[in-house]
Amino acid sequence: MTTVGFHASHEQAPPSALLASVRHAEEAGFDTAMCSDHLAPWSERQGHSGHAWTWLGAALTATSLPFGVVTAPGQRYHPVVMAQAIATLGELFPGRFWAALGSGEAMNEHVTGDRWPDKPTRDARLLECVTVMRALLAGEEVTHDGLVRVDRARLWTLPERVPDLVGAAVSARTAGVVGTWADGLITINQPIETLRAVLDSFREGGGEGKPIHVQVHLSWDEDEDRALAIAHDQWRTNVFSSDLCWNLELPAQFDAAAEYVRPADVRSAVLVSSDLGEITATLQAIVELGVDGLALHHVGQEQERFIDTFASKVLPELAS
Repeated sequence: MTTVGFHASHEQAPPSALLASVRHAEEAGFDTAMCSDHLAPWSERQGHSGHAWTWLGAALTATSLPFGVVTAPGQRYHPVVMAQAIATLGELFPGRFWAALGSGEAMNEHVTGDRWPDKPTRDARLLECVTVMRALLAGEEVTHDGLVRVDRARLWTLPERVPDLVGAAVSARTAGVVGTWADGLITINQPIETLRAVLDSFREGGGEGKPIHVQVHLSWDEDEDRALAIAHDQWRTNVFSSDLCWNLELPAQFDAAAEYVRPADVRSAVLVSSDLGEITATLQAIVELGVDGLALHHVGQEQERFIDTFASKVLPELAS
């Protein structure tokens, strides 16, 4: 059975509000939760970027939900430090935490002052980080000299069950690579045939039988025009190709790039609708691709009405 989770967007709300939202989501009937890990928001209008790892300890304590996080080792986070954080959450909350690893975005990583690598180098660096982190989580002492450097590192506190290291991918090509090393896949909603190609590539690359999570960006309101206005206000900086999105460095640059994005253009990245039946049908079509978990992200900054409405009207339809 596919689980349906609530996505907590650190770019769009302060940590205290997000903690209240995940508690509300659990009470309303959501099965799981996940969060982003950003140092900067996608736009100055969003205006937040709480520390995901600090918040996860509070959120896992305050709820009984399983949690995932989408993050990037290699530049802002040294892989040893990230492995230690994963091991600690795994020891504190057995079986309730997974981490999705990606190659990162300049908006979060440029702050180190190091050069932002090209995509092939970022992908190679990610694979090195995964190798280092898996060895550390297995209790090994690690020394490594490559795109990342490690000197005689060891984790002294290990979980009985190592949390899943999931791979983050948007394209079919990246999903195929992720299939070779990851314990699962996290991707985003796209046109159904594009999404099918991503999932097929992951499975063919070695991911057959491993869990697949799809994060669905959506904007719902009883009024269609307002639903579209919310999406345009909050998510118009996310309609660009990865070549641009992963390489811009500042929220102001994203805002400048999105100056001429029209409201209708946002529908390419966000499921916008006032019709809960239409939204449910779209989510069901994603589930039928063999998806194990949905993470619903209402891109508006006000979450309470979304949680209550979807818990009472959409989740029961998906469950049936």
